[in-house]
Amino acid sequence: MAIPYILVVDDESHIQHVVSLKLRNAGYVVETAADGEEALHAMASCVPTVVISDLQMPYLDGIGLCRAMLERPDLCDVPVVVLTARGYALGDEAAELRNVQAVLSKPFSPRAILDEVTKILGVREQAA
Repeated sequence: MAIPYILVVDDESHIQHVVSLKLRNAGYVVETAADGEEALHAMASCVPTVVISDLQMPYLDGIGLCRAMLERPDLCDVPVVVLTARGYALGDEAAELRNVQAVLSKPFSPRAILDEVTKILGVREQAA
C-alpha cells in the first residue's frame, strides 16, 4: 500500500508548518499550498489521499476549492478536512459538499488533525 499523500492548504505559513510537521512525523507524505488555486494546480500532477484546507483564503477559498474538486472526476472522492476560524461556522452553502469529512475550529490541536486523518484513512481502507 502506498504512503498516503496529504495536501495542506492554508494561507498562514505557521499553520502549514505545524500541520505538515505533525503529519510528516506520523509518516505521511505532505505538500502545501497557500490557497485553493495553488492547491488545484498541485492536484493536477498528483491526486492527494486527503486534503486539509483552511476555509478563509485569498483567491479561492476552502468552499470554492471543495466545489472545484467535486466538479473533477479525479478529485471528487478526495476527502477534505476544513479548518475554520473560531466562531465561524460553515453555512448552508457547505451542506452539499459531500467531500467535507470533518470541520475543525482554530485554534486546534495538531493531534486532532492527525486523529481526523487517521480516522478518514481507516474508513477508506475498510471500504476498499
